[in-house]
Amino acid sequence: MSGEWFGTMCLTEAHCGTDLGLLRTKAKPDDEGSYRLDGEKIFITGGEHDLTENILHLTLARLPGAPQGVKGISLFLVPKFIPNVDGTLGERNSIRALSIEEKMGCKGSPTCVIALEDARGWLIGEENRGLRAMFAMMNHERLAVGMEGVGVAEIAYQNGLAYALDRLQGRDLGGARYPEQEADPLIVHPDIRRMLLRAKSLIEGMRCLAVWTGISIDRSLADPDEAIREENGELVEILTPIVKALCTDLGCEITNDMLQIYGGHGYIREHGMEQFVRDLRIAPIWEGANGIQALDLAGRKLPRDMGRLLRRFFHPALEFVEQHRDDPDLKEFVEPFAKGLRGLQKTSMFLAQKGMGNPHEIGAGATDYLRQFGLVALGYMWLQMLKVAFAKRGSDEFYEYKLITGRYFFERVFPETISRAIAIASGAKTMMAMPDAGFTSEHRFSGN
Repeated sequence: MSGEWFGTMCLTEAHCGTDLGLLRTKAKPDDEGSYRLDGEKIFITGGEHDLTENILHLTLARLPGAPQGVKGISLFLVPKFIPNVDGTLGERNSIRALSIEEKMGCKGSPTCVIALEDARGWLIGEENRGLRAMFAMMNHERLAVGMEGVGVAEIAYQNGLAYALDRLQGRDLGGARYPEQEADPLIVHPDIRRMLLRAKSLIEGMRCLAVWTGISIDRSLADPDEAIREENGELVEILTPIVKALCTDLGCEITNDMLQIYGGHGYIREHGMEQFVRDLRIAPIWEGANGIQALDLAGRKLPRDMGRLLRRFFHPALEFVEQHRDDPDLKEFVEPFAKGLRGLQKTSMFLAQKGMGNPHEIGAGATDYLRQFGLVALGYMWLQMLKVAFAKRGSDEFYEYKLITGRYFFERVFPETISRAIAIASGAKTMMAMPDAGFTSEHRFSGN
């Protein structure tokens, strides 16, 4: 917490990314009550630097005789410098960086190939239970990566907005907005406003969703009522893959749109927009690619305990609909939300039923399902914000703008839940019908 030492998560190896059951790094007990590790890890963020006096590598490895697959993975603490008994730093451990990855973006963060050559480490937790321990950190990082999606989208939006207000290009389709100038600013054009309003409505919804998740984490840990702690813990479980995948996918889409506002100036380095695109592109891959997050949601979270986790979201959302169905202010928003919520319940049931007989149905519909669920979750967040905005309407123009933004979300963004539901209902048949060879039938080529 003081920033004196740094930590890494050493999971990935060249031959295995998501499939950690294939990892080959070995650990064996020594005569000093510790372990000796041999292996090689890749994509290790912050794997080597001199910003802190020590680096603690949290490393997954296999002990002798460990079961195959993920059930045989243990977690070890491998320091760069081995501390002495008095807390001072002792000898350099035999863990080192072989190279720094040449990346598309995030160049300020050293991402390394790490070699362990009889490196000394200490077991964390129980033998063969390392992946469970690592997931405590991975789930935290998934939420953090989701917030990265929100953060980069926000700064890209701020830059896109500033450029749209300043850059003179063409005239308003309805007539010159600023006749005293040689042209009107970009912001008068409907398509520029489409990109800006979509970005604004999604960023505000995503930020609200992330804050709700954070509050739920606090309640799951600290509420005096055990039942409330359990309910919030289960809500966090269902929201974690959504925050990670939705916020990073949408963050990339928004950042690309904001670059588009700049036109050719966005594609060159002068304005810095292309860096936002490059830096954020890793986020849908980090901490489990977003397709894996979708499989986690649809394949693990959805069917668990006959939909128990889903109910942690559905019940408060349905309760809100019932309480505000006849609210004259909120009615125009509650009605489409209620339809979208029912649609999500239907696709949840469809995947649960079809997936029992054919696991390909889960895999084929998972990404669409996460996007549908995510947009419905954003809709629920927007209802919360709109309720406050109506209550405070007239006190500040901020709330008037909030109402306009929320209306845009429900009219122009939320309808995507329908197309996602249609795609899910089409099933896996067409997706799985193509033989592997069929993908290259009209695209034969050689070389890179």
